[in-house]
Amino acid sequence: MGLFDSLAGGMLGKLGGEKGAIAQVAIDLFNQNGGLPGVLEKFKAAGFTDEVSSWVGKGANLPISASQVVQVLGSSTIQTAANKLGINADEISAKIAEYLPQVVDRMTPNGEVGKDSGNLLATLLGMLK
Repeated sequence: MGLFDSLAGGMLGKLGGEKGAIAQVAIDLFNQNGGLPGVLEKFKAAGFTDEVSSWVGKGANLPISASQVVQVLGSSTIQTAANKLGINADEISAKIAEYLPQVVDRMTPNGEVGKDSGNLLATLLGMLK
């Protein structure tokens, strides 16, 4: 576990309960998939270019369904995340589908993904307050 992961875990622990656990799972998913650029590339490669463009862009965010999240991230990844939270896979995929467009939107306030894109931890903490 790296220094960032240790710090993130400590901060999320202060949130406690479900919010902290969901935020930790989100960070894990981003880390496993190459951060924001990697996650977005996975969705684009699966045919969700319009959705990704809307999340990054400055207009309204197009929705994505829980089944589409499973399609992109894989059922084993979703099941692992669900197990960490003690909920079923349908619940976690629905939460990811609900929050992913908002998280990406807030991490890309200038309408583009770059090395200066927002911090995932700060974004999640702001959304979970």
